Amino acid sequence: MIARDIALEGTRALITDGRPKITRTHAVPHSRQARTPLAVLMTGMPGAGKTTLARALEQAGYQRLCPDEEMFRRYGHYGIDFPRGQFRVREAPVLKDIAVEFRRHLQAGHDTVVDHGFWTPEERAEWRRIAEEGGGVPVLIYLPAPHEVRWARVRERNQKATVDANSIEFSEEDLLRFATRFHPPSADEPHIVYDSKPDSVLTELRHVLPCGDVAPQLPPDTAAPGVSNAPSEE
Repeated sequence: MIARDIALEGTRALITDGRPKITRTHAVPHSRQARTPLAVLMTGMPGAGKTTLARALEQAGYQRLCPDEEMFRRYGHYGIDFPRGQFRVREAPVLKDIAVEFRRHLQAGHDTVVDHGFWTPEERAEWRRIAEEGGGVPVLIYLPAPHEVRWARVRERNQKATVDANSIEFSEEDLLRFATRFHPPSADEPHIVYDSKPDSVLTELRHVLPCGDVAPQLPPDTAAPGVSNAPSEE
């Protein structure tokens, strides 16, 4: 008889004393025969801190998949090597390939984070489905940040737009326009709220795993890398 664990089907974010907390909901049985990988999805505007968090998770042992970096590898500089108006058309096949790689990592048992913004509930639902198809436990992390903070980061990053795959150049007007198209997760979308502390997220992710599974964690005395946050012109 196979021993059983409990895998969490849903989570809900709570904030207590400034730290994200998770309320677990809808438990479903999961076999202990194999470790259940976590499939971390993020939702947030450009400059919210996605790549900073994703690279911290990568340092803790997660596989990191970044569509912006693959776009840069294939097509070069946005607005220089290809026209600005072609971003979404060129991004579509990149996202399809990232989805294939996402499934592959999860099927191999690897915790994986997708370094991307996922602006709408429909996108997030689709990628949760992809995660589940790969055998992973999907976890959504919401990265809120005020406009002033995001624009300051983007403005600084614009200076590196020709050399950094994660530094796509755009204006403050672009950022304001993107905000009209971004839909933060509602209470119907279980999620963790990022408090700008990657170690807090790693702690919460350990609570999401089935009993007996162990999530990666940052090496001792290692701070989260202070890197730019990837914009995504969607």
